[in-house]
Amino acid sequence: MNAALPSRDARRAEALESFRERGMPHRRFEHWRYSDLRAILDAGQVAQSGTAAWHLEKAPEGVETFDLGKPDAPDWVMRNLGTIGARPTMKEASLAFADGGIALRVPRGRKIAEPARLQISSTGNVRVLLVLEEETSLTLLETHTGDAGLLRNVGVEIALASQAKLSHVRFAASALKSISVEHIGVTQARGAQYRAHFANFGSRLSRTELHILLQEEDAEAHLSGVNVLGDEGHADLTSHIEHVAGNTRSTQLFKKVAGGHSRAVYQGKITVREGANGSDSRQTAKALLLGGRAEADLKPELIIFADDVKCAHGAAVGDLDPESLFYLRSRGVPEAEARHMLVRAFLEDAVAEIENEELRAAIWQDVEHALPHAMRAAR
Repeated sequence: MNAALPSRDARRAEALESFRERGMPHRRFEHWRYSDLRAILDAGQVAQSGTAAWHLEKAPEGVETFDLGKPDAPDWVMRNLGTIGARPTMKEASLAFADGGIALRVPRGRKIAEPARLQISSTGNVRVLLVLEEETSLTLLETHTGDAGLLRNVGVEIALASQAKLSHVRFAASALKSISVEHIGVTQARGAQYRAHFANFGSRLSRTELHILLQEEDAEAHLSGVNVLGDEGHADLTSHIEHVAGNTRSTQLFKKVAGGHSRAVYQGKITVREGANGSDSRQTAKALLLGGRAEADLKPELIIFADDVKCAHGAAVGDLDPESLFYLRSRGVPEAEARHMLVRAFLEDAVAEIENEELRAAIWQDVEHALPHAMRAAR
């Protein structure tokens, strides 16, 4: 049975109302304080930016797809589209102003070995919906190409049923002329696992925001990521994980390297709701500043309303260890090579979180490509 999606006019009207009520995000909003979107973009530009292009390589066998640009949608799309996670202004806009997007579904019991490869390009708004039913698994590679003009605004919704497992690797190339905003909402049922890695190499303004609900016991969310920034690149990763049920687990490990006049941002918020006893959460964010004009803003946060929980967080910003640098140079390693070795070692454990060996190697290749530029910019 199919059903008609809400009209584009109705969705646009809802988003415009949201704009009027909330206004464009800006630095006076606490969770946008390091990424002032209103200073460089207005609501009219968002509405008029059109639809971003997307391309899904041949869907892996066993994965169902639906083009959100079509007028009718199956029930599994209708039940989930626009319902997952919080709906802040920019997520509303991606739902309202996108004339297309992609929905993927893994039916119950399917274990998909081949990664699904989704590429997003050009300027505009676009939607992505991913539904994994009970006892399924999938790896998604989400690639964002370089400069796309003014704005790319992506809304992603992920529904993980009981015992579903998703590995999500998001790669965003350097795009210093563009504004890139993405909101990812995730809901997880009993025993579901979400593992995500975010490799971002900077934009004029780049903001990736996650809202994850661990709704039932034994659900797990494990986030990691790296930034390698130079020039005036900006990369903001803001996450909010809510432990709704007890015996749920989450980890976050983010490593950031900033050279030139770049800015790296991490804001991680953990909320353990009342009754979510036995929850376990850890946050770690570290940044290396390779020059006097680079900036890193790291802000982990814990809000706990339950008992018998294990929650910890840590953040650190600094330069390369001078003793380690001296040790390498004293053994004949040239300074540039020694610095490169130390920066790579700093990023190692975050990249190692990527389970898929092929995707892990691809991220390392992109890191290696970006490092010399960031380190030159530091001088």
